Amino acid sequence: MQIRELTVPGAWEILPRQRPDDRGTFLEWFKDAAFVAATGRPLDLRQANASVSHAGVVRGVHFADVPPGQAKYVTCVRGAVLDVVVDVRVGSPTFGTWDSVLLDTTDRRAVFLGEGLGHAFMALEDDSTVVYLCSTGYAPEREHGIDPTDPELGIDWPTTDLAGRPLVPSFSPKDAQAPTLRQAGHDGVLPRWADVREYVSGLGPANGKD
Repeated sequence: MQIRELTVPGAWEILPRQRPDDRGTFLEWFKDAAFVAATGRPLDLRQANASVSHAGVVRGVHFADVPPGQAKYVTCVRGAVLDVVVDVRVGSPTFGTWDSVLLDTTDRRAVFLGEGLGHAFMALEDDSTVVYLCSTGYAPEREHGIDPTDPELGIDWPTTDLAGRPLVPSFSPKDAQAPTLRQAGHDGVLPRWADVREYVSGLGPANGKD
């Protein structure tokens, strides 16, 4: 597999090697050794989630308090989504910026985002199914959101699906009412870059593995 860091530090795109034959296709969408070699950190899994979305649905921008935060390893097993990583870490050199990766069933890419980063995606087809591995379990008291249409973030959400048909964005009431990045900063809920770096460095290079 090929792994490259995104323009938001602490997030990576993973491109697996696919092995097609007359029966179908096989791929390894997560490999611990390759992951640790590329990121320099372990991924200790505590929960696995799946979501199924209609075309145009936007989920996020979501993030969790650090420590412990919630790292996510995300892929799309049906349909297609634009997956977006947002730097919400106060003090980060790329604070307020974002990067995106198309997750679909053609290249079967995955995205890993570390603790303290914001995550969102938009479904580009009906029944788009996203599965993600999480480093911590869901804890609503530690979860927060940013308005995915915040003009200061300026996320370039698609206006058409992969076939060129118009997309109508839709949001949950909670996401639609989420604060802007600026307001979340004023409210003191954003993670701090220094706290994230300290927490991640404490995870160890490979959690005791060779």
